[in-house]
Amino acid sequence: MSLRSRLMSPARCAGLALPCATALALSLLGAGCGAGTGSPPPGGGGAPPDDGGSPPDTTPPCPEAASVDVTVENERGALKGTLVVPAGCGPFPAVVIIAGSGPTDRDGNQAAAGLVTDSYRLLAEGLRDRGIASIRYDKAGIGASVSAAPRAEKDMRFEMGADDAALWVEKLRGDGRFATVTVVGHSEGSLLGMLVARRTEIDGYVSIAGAGRRIGDVLREQLASALQQDPALIETANAIIDQLEQGQPVDDVPPSLMNVFRPSVQPYVISWMKYDPAAELKAMTAPALLLQGTTDVQVPVTDAELLAAARPDAELVIVEGMSHTLKAATLSAASQNAAYTDPSLPVVPRVLEALEAFIPVE
Repeated sequence: MSLRSRLMSPARCAGLALPCATALALSLLGAGCGAGTGSPPPGGGGAPPDDGGSPPDTTPPCPEAASVDVTVENERGALKGTLVVPAGCGPFPAVVIIAGSGPTDRDGNQAAAGLVTDSYRLLAEGLRDRGIASIRYDKAGIGASVSAAPRAEKDMRFEMGADDAALWVEKLRGDGRFATVTVVGHSEGSLLGMLVARRTEIDGYVSIAGAGRRIGDVLREQLASALQQDPALIETANAIIDQLEQGQPVDDVPPSLMNVFRPSVQPYVISWMKYDPAAELKAMTAPALLLQGTTDVQVPVTDAELLAAARPDAELVIVEGMSHTLKAATLSAASQNAAYTDPSLPVVPRVLEALEAFIPVE
């Protein structure tokens, strides 16, 4: 679960910005397309013969758009996801959507915390309509991917998320219907996407609302905002962060900070703190697109600018009026709350336009 959902009720989820502390089927549609043998398409054969006749066209028709459940296996169990393929014969560009922080399912929801956005489902459908295939999936331990997580929370590590995403990239690469594979990481998934590039070849990288600083720095800033009425507790929280950054677990955690820094989640936080997003992006060679909304109350525009400074060749797109959930919103509490809880709100069109223009097709 994300830090914000631990410190706040669902009804106030948009009022405070805190990050998280915590197979593909071999053949989707049966017969492919292109030259081959088989029965003529429904409704009759080809053109009537003339001068001795021409053979009927036996090329199978291009499939309609489809959405199917898919599976890959990590060393612990099955990861479950959804593959969306556009109408047509392809080959198509494809993306792997890497979810943000907390117990986020394949559609971008944390139902138990009251976050119901359907952002990733809407993103996948918008890409489909632009001829781009996608895989989105339940994170390990969430939804249909429960068996893919370690049995104990203390055994979770940040890098496991990158390992899992890399499995989906490799699965797409093994399917002849897809010409290129791009990773699209949202929020925490932005850094995970950078780590995926270490593990396997990708054709493109997209960060949506990704932090440009180490998680320790983000925690200090955002806990200071959340706990501004209790300076002593801020001091305690900063001391805990300092110790975790040194790779040392903390035994004495105040009850009011236990949901964020409980002993069983500390190994995960320590493993996360090792990574500097700007440095990771600078070391990555794949073409990069950085998308950031101006009304994101979790990740400010300055973080995207830090990433852009690390990779001057990256394309930076600032989306006016886009919240952290990829929905249009103002900075008012009511508008932000709707962006986090109303799945009927569409993804901002500018996001889809920028993705379509960036994602390599061959």
